[in-house]
Amino acid sequence: MAVVPYKDDTSGKKSQVANMFNSIAGKYDFLNHFLSAGTDIYWRRKAVSELKQLRPARILDIATGTADFAIETLRAAAPDAKVTGVDISEGMLDVGRRKLEAKGLSHRIKLELGDSESLPFADNEFDAVTASFGVRNFENLEKGLAEMRRVLRPGGKLVVLEFSKPTAFPLKQAYNFYFRRILPVFGKLISKDNSAYTYLPESVQAFPDGPDFLAILRKVGFTSPAWQPLTFGISSIYTAQK
Repeated sequence: MAVVPYKDDTSGKKSQVANMFNSIAGKYDFLNHFLSAGTDIYWRRKAVSELKQLRPARILDIATGTADFAIETLRAAAPDAKVTGVDISEGMLDVGRRKLEAKGLSHRIKLELGDSESLPFADNEFDAVTASFGVRNFENLEKGLAEMRRVLRPGGKLVVLEFSKPTAFPLKQAYNFYFRRILPVFGKLISKDNSAYTYLPESVQAFPDGPDFLAILRKVGFTSPAWQPLTFGISSIYTAQK
């Protein structure tokens, strides 16, 4: 059974996730930094460093949200690189577009409303495809990853940053307590959404992380999948090639 934000809602996961992010869009960036004590910034920079050798000129950022990761990719991209960000939440994209305008980056990064499991792009269109804390929200994980592979050019690189589950004592126990008891309270208080930050730990728990995710990458056709745990396994970087 799929983990969804709103248990009493009969609509599918995709629709619920879009509604959830529309609801919390205005508080999303603040909550990201607050609830991770700023560690999310380090995680994104570490993930983007995986692109430095490739220096991609055409980048697609999946589940781009408020565009933080799309912006970060420019650090590792070619000087004239263009980034396209896709998300199913118009509310998150609105925040992202205002951010790009304020930073003077609207000419380098374009944000589009779109379904990551049915991308409106040609085969082999991008040098790199990235996703930051988004793939666990896919309604059909394999379908979404297969689409990411389809639009990636041969020799191109996939970089996925996603939450994972620590396994070592006592961090595992402390992490579970924080994620299940502390984070939902602050998330609800600040975002005013009763379900969004309860869904977060539930979706992380249900996500096939580590070797299980590498196996799915292989199944949909990616080659050379690799896994790099960060901060004792609280999040992970996954890379692969086409």
